[in-house]
Amino acid sequence: MKIIDVHTHGIGCFDTRTVSEEHILKFAEIQGSHGVSEIVPTVYPSSIETMRGNMRAIKEAMEIQKADGEKQKTEAKIIGVHLEGPFLNPSKRGALDPDSFINPTDHHLKQIIEGFEDIVKIITIAPELDGSFAIIKEISDKGIMASMGHSDATYAEAEAGFHAGARCITHIFNAMRGIHHREPGLAGFGLMNQDIYIEVIADPFHLDKKIIDFIFSVKNPGRIIIVSDSVKAADMPHPSHGICNEDNRLLGGSLTIKVAAERMIQAGIESTLVFKAISENPREYLRPCFI
Repeated sequence: MKIIDVHTHGIGCFDTRTVSEEHILKFAEIQGSHGVSEIVPTVYPSSIETMRGNMRAIKEAMEIQKADGEKQKTEAKIIGVHLEGPFLNPSKRGALDPDSFINPTDHHLKQIIEGFEDIVKIITIAPELDGSFAIIKEISDKGIMASMGHSDATYAEAEAGFHAGARCITHIFNAMRGIHHREPGLAGFGLMNQDIYIEVIADPFHLDKKIIDFIFSVKNPGRIIIVSDSVKAADMPHPSHGICNEDNRLLGGSLTIKVAAERMIQAGIESTLVFKAISENPREYLRPCFI
């Protein structure tokens, strides 16, 4: 079974905030040592120049992996890039830097991805921002998965984003409008629409166990993707606390998806559903990117 993590920023003191392909390869090596087969390194929102430097390092690491097939047996294969932003809503920034967020325009999109169209597989975007629907359609037409997140979108705005081409919701419930009985919001749309994929950070800190049970009880099991959202401080098999910044905001996940999956099974979630969420589902989600 191939284990695929479509949202991982780093692990073991290495992350995507680098211009060094060696750092990216070390990141992939550590993920591979934890049983992860394939990864989509996730780039933080920053200046366009910085994000392009991060992507360049990832692209060079991918080329090295491709040239060295023998070494790749011990590394997680890098299959593309996930850009978490910069088209995000500052009101739902989470632990990201809101000063790096910009408006979704064709000009900005071209500045960011030009020359990297072959490796960018996912872009997280807030659908309520002016111009977002046109950008969602444009990146979808390019074979890039649009994922809605870091967003204050209403249910109607989320639905419009889906109809524009968005096919996933980034780490559901985290950094987004929650469910209210008079406004289901983006999270409500993610659970009620049975065609859209949802990322789930299944560590003990981002989502309560009862919410994870709820997700698996109402959502199409073929559309749940467990992600680590791991950061460079991650690599803790038995964490006693989440990884937070100085404002006590969760920075990202502390577990690999393999460990998270094992915990979920131990907690009583059906193993076949969990295994689908770390292997078959992310593979099917990304399939259009490789056609």
